[in-house]
Amino acid sequence: MNDTDTIAAVATPPGVSAVAIIRISGERSFNIAQACFSPLHPKATAGSSRPPVERTQTARLQRGWIVDPDNGEKIDDVLAAHFVAPKSYTGENVVELHAHGGPGVVAACLGLVLRLGARLAQPGEFTKRAFLNGRMDLAQAEAVADLIAAESERASKAAAHRLAGGLGDELRTLRSELLDRLVEIEAHLDYPDEVPEPDSAQLAACLDVQADRVGRLLAGSGAARVLRDGIDCVIAGPPNAGKSSLLNALLQAERAIVSAIPGTTRDIIEDRVAVDGVVLRLRDTAGLRQTADAIEAQGVTRARQAITDAQLVLAVIDASKEFGADDRAVLELSAGTPRIILGNKLDIGSVGLNDLRAETRQPCDGAPAGDDILITGSVLWPDTIRELRQAIARIGWGGALDGSRALVANARHIEALTRAREALTRARATLAQKLPIDMVSTDLRDAVASYGEMTGDTVTEEVLDGIFSRFCVGK
Repeated sequence: MNDTDTIAAVATPPGVSAVAIIRISGERSFNIAQACFSPLHPKATAGSSRPPVERTQTARLQRGWIVDPDNGEKIDDVLAAHFVAPKSYTGENVVELHAHGGPGVVAACLGLVLRLGARLAQPGEFTKRAFLNGRMDLAQAEAVADLIAAESERASKAAAHRLAGGLGDELRTLRSELLDRLVEIEAHLDYPDEVPEPDSAQLAACLDVQADRVGRLLAGSGAARVLRDGIDCVIAGPPNAGKSSLLNALLQAERAIVSAIPGTTRDIIEDRVAVDGVVLRLRDTAGLRQTADAIEAQGVTRARQAITDAQLVLAVIDASKEFGADDRAVLELSAGTPRIILGNKLDIGSVGLNDLRAETRQPCDGAPAGDDILITGSVLWPDTIRELRQAIARIGWGGALDGSRALVANARHIEALTRAREALTRARATLAQKLPIDMVSTDLRDAVASYGEMTGDTVTEEVLDGIFSRFCVGK
């Protein structure tokens, strides 16, 4: 892959749509557009001596036809947007052809652009060029992928805040402060007679402030990752406890078949719902019980594995009947995983309610016991579903989420910040022990490098390839 090639790709999702965008970026993008785009108004034609964008402009939008230069055949009536380097998404000359969204039309337009000299872009190559050309830092580039993948409004807002540069600004400030201290130390080491040794108290205060700021960034990483990635949530319980009814109530749709016949749900039913902007990947599982039915037994086995893999379990118990062995088995199987226990079907009775409370050691609703919350009611009651959603927020991510503070959202950032904090801790210990000042500089370099890995100042090509490979083609 050559970073100087002119690249092209479809920047919109596949399938039929009103509009599709073919994006072209690179030194030859205007020439390629000139060869295949014929404006409706000849005075502005790219075939004249006049350039598609005047020097005083940064962008221009024209309507015209995509025309095959070999035979003059018109392919589509399009809008052509020209963006002049460096004030474009990639920092290069960029042309976007806004065509009709039929797959055949899109393929014909892209094929013509490639035939005229562009190369098909690799996944994430447009955004990688934006990073390499200084249009965004690496943390912002990663936020582009998060924004595209966001499944809720709150998740998209959090990603947009990262894309706006909130994390990069913070990291550049931290990095600049440490570099200033590092320069002072190394100037003293190189010229001890001319440059005095930095004041240890001032340096210690700087390290304490840095460690506090890094700690706050890491403290918000859990909420940020929940917003970005969502939560795997399993609905588990004995047969006929109301699991499928709960799924339908959370989704506000008849997604799962509800029946009084035990064993109706024999496989895992999956769907998604947003709670306070966090996407729950819900899985309704087969009722947990001993069964001689081979197909139902497979469903029970899958249900057990789903509970083991879950991040959050909604354990549904029928509190209208006596608490039994199947109920106890569900609680035992899901123990150790954050969970909400729902004593269901109180609309028809409460025979097993006291035993359920005794079994969970929770005398009243909503009282936490370890990682558990007990709720009693009925999935048919709106108040129960409202209380359940509130409990999901409490146990899943600690309640209200502030997307503007959800800056550290991926494992790479968490790992780099953890290393930075460890380096700051070592440097602080060196100062406390009154060891030679040159020993501090090694740890400061480590912290500076960790900050740089997040913004892209000290990142390797292998890391870049790994980051941008998860992007879609066209972005």
